[in-house]
Amino acid sequence: MNFLKEISKNIWIIDGDTVSWYGMPYTTRTTIVRLENGDIWVHSPGTIADGLLAEMDQLGKVKHLVSPNKIHHLFMAQWIDIYPEALSYSSPGLSKKIPNIPFNKELQDYSEKDWKNEIDQMIFKGSSAMEEVVFFHRSSKTLILTDLIENFHPDHFSGFRKVIAKMTGIVSPNGKTPLDWRWSFIMGKKEARVCFEKMLAWAPEKIVIAHGECIFKDAISFLEGSFGWLKKSKT
Repeated sequence: MNFLKEISKNIWIIDGDTVSWYGMPYTTRTTIVRLENGDIWVHSPGTIADGLLAEMDQLGKVKHLVSPNKIHHLFMAQWIDIYPEALSYSSPGLSKKIPNIPFNKELQDYSEKDWKNEIDQMIFKGSSAMEEVVFFHRSSKTLILTDLIENFHPDHFSGFRKVIAKMTGIVSPNGKTPLDWRWSFIMGKKEARVCFEKMLAWAPEKIVIAHGECIFKDAISFLEGSFGWLKKSKT
């Protein structure tokens, strides 16, 4: 927990602490990419445990801190304080929602110039509630998500929380977008399908998610099943 785990060349994950989200215990995960120039790109920064900063310093210079959606900002201020020279990026609308976090830029529907040759980027559109910025690390063929897929181990929750998790569809091996968020796509499924097709076109071999079990094999099949709720209704 809270230390770097290499999943492919120049990409690591950090399994962080569990946080409470509306009374549900949510595991957390940060993704780290070392760019070709040696700069470190940090996706969904989490808790910083003793010893982690030393590991980070060995990787390279932390240059980019990325908050991919409106609810993945809990530890951003802490990372900005520790790495004041790094550039911090907010998802669409987050800088207005949390004005006390000094973000430098708002993420767009295309990759920033500092990583455009290595990491693809897209805003997943169609929801009336929240847009998530998704990323694809080309060299490792890794799709990097936060809440668009949640995939908790069946034994992670207990009691009534386990019932809720099953009802909302966030239990592995069939994890997907939580039910309440899926409802917010009712009027925007056409836009969402376009975004989903683009994700498929990236042809990921691995999927890193923030909450639950990552997918390290048969990623395309998993994506198709996970986003089955986007399929057009039969007439």
